[in-house]
Amino acid sequence: MQINVSGHHVDVTDSLRNYVETKLDRLERHYDRITNMQVILSVEKQRQKAESTIRISGGEVHAHAESDDLYAAIDMLADKLDRQLIKLKEKHKDHKQHQSNR
Repeated sequence: MQINVSGHHVDVTDSLRNYVETKLDRLERHYDRITNMQVILSVEKQRQKAESTIRISGGEVHAHAESDDLYAAIDMLADKLDRQLIKLKEKHKDHKQHQSNR
């Protein structure tokens, strides 16, 4: 899985990049067909934003999170993406089981 981290009005330091990569590496445990991930970190006045687009085989998953702290926004983003990928995996699994029962 390739993770691209970029910043908008914020410098992406090595520690920030490593934090994003370690938080988002766990997503591969739930969904192994991730090909590419784009993460954009931005600062607007007092709001810290993190948004991500994940390219998977067959589509894309997008999420964004806002907080007063950039690390908290990254945590919320990782949780949102995790829930979406688990839901997507269950949907595919249920669909396959439904087809085999016919």
